[in-house]
Amino acid sequence: MRISIENGKVLDPSNKIDQKQNIFIADGKIVSLKKKPDGFSADITLNAKDKIILPGLVDLCARLREPGFEKKGNFNSELHAANSSGITSVSVPPDTVPVVDTPSVVEFIHQRAREINRANVYPLGALTQELKGEQLAEMYLLKEAGCVGISNALVAISNTEVLRRAFEYANSCDLTVFMYAQDEKITNNGVVHEGAISARLGLPAIPETAETIAISRALLLIEQTNARAHFCHLSSARAVDLIRTAKKNGAQITADVSICNLHLTDMDIADYDSNCHLNPPLRSERDRVALIKGLCDETISAVCSDHQPHEDNAKSAPFSMTEPGASTIEHLLPLMLHLVNRNEIKLNRALSLLTSEPAKILGVSKGTIENNKNADLCIYDPNKNLSIDKNNLFSSGKNTPFNGWELQGEVTHTLLNGKVVFSRKYAYDSSKDT
Repeated sequence: MRISIENGKVLDPSNKIDQKQNIFIADGKIVSLKKKPDGFSADITLNAKDKIILPGLVDLCARLREPGFEKKGNFNSELHAANSSGITSVSVPPDTVPVVDTPSVVEFIHQRAREINRANVYPLGALTQELKGEQLAEMYLLKEAGCVGISNALVAISNTEVLRRAFEYANSCDLTVFMYAQDEKITNNGVVHEGAISARLGLPAIPETAETIAISRALLLIEQTNARAHFCHLSSARAVDLIRTAKKNGAQITADVSICNLHLTDMDIADYDSNCHLNPPLRSERDRVALIKGLCDETISAVCSDHQPHEDNAKSAPFSMTEPGASTIEHLLPLMLHLVNRNEIKLNRALSLLTSEPAKILGVSKGTIENNKNADLCIYDPNKNLSIDKNNLFSSGKNTPFNGWELQGEVTHTLLNGKVVFSRKYAYDSSKDT
């Protein structure tokens, strides 16, 4: 299959490309930028006039709900939703059923990804067996099976000695530990940020110290073990300060933030909107601003969707009894560019946070546009208006806190290995693929 993408503006911050040029693709790879190769005859020509061509996005955290939670979603529906936002690479946490703590589960994920063939899927292996925080998982075998990192997902490891041994084992395997930092005791079954809103609504709260104490403990162990770690989904200003200081002191750490925490605060929960029940919780406007500052000064290295689709019943109970998480994957790019339009972050930095930077964290060669590399690309129309309607989501989960939002721009095409896996014109037809 030969494809030419013509008349578009190519943006790739990692390679400092910002100009109008054509892209020529053959056998799944980019064979030329600008100049048409001798004898090249395209099977498909995509006219990208007035559109922007970007590297395929890399999402550091998205739950595809397989195996074990198929009633909430599946690889086909959720990767189709990902493609609609230009995402071509996805990292999935290990909290599936069964847990990703054996090579057989890793192979199942890889097999499903090959069958669907909508995105590169990179599984994280479990840090401890069954995510119980007691016995270490066989990290070396998980790495050999294809895991790009190790995580205990949302399950806190209360035993500090177990966590220390986990860092040591991961370091010996040259694996990055992906940490969700939250102290279980201080969290104490809370569901929202501790502040005026939690007090007014009478909801159990999670103070920022639940995050900062867990980060501080982990940083001391990282220093002792010389391990490489990534902190997932920062939510508070104080957490950003801790990561900033640790990086200045030479710690081998990176961090990300969820797209929801860059747009929403605890004020959005005011009417008990269960779609705003997230983990970590939405915090104050001060925290939101600090997170954006952390992105701008490179303290935080990536933005992820933290996609968690749910069936309707999971969000239909009283707020405290609902399941946390939001369906966010298919609006990751428009929501990020919304911050650019509001002058909260520069365009090149915003794009790098969704492409080359998360790819570096995963240790994969993605998120760039280069000759002889796989043609993972998306075409974005900045002149289209996008209205978010939960009833029209490609994802099986309709639990979006952004329902009714009006955004500017939408993805028109997504290519994976030189194959068009999403086209806005035929989007609904492609959702029927198996």
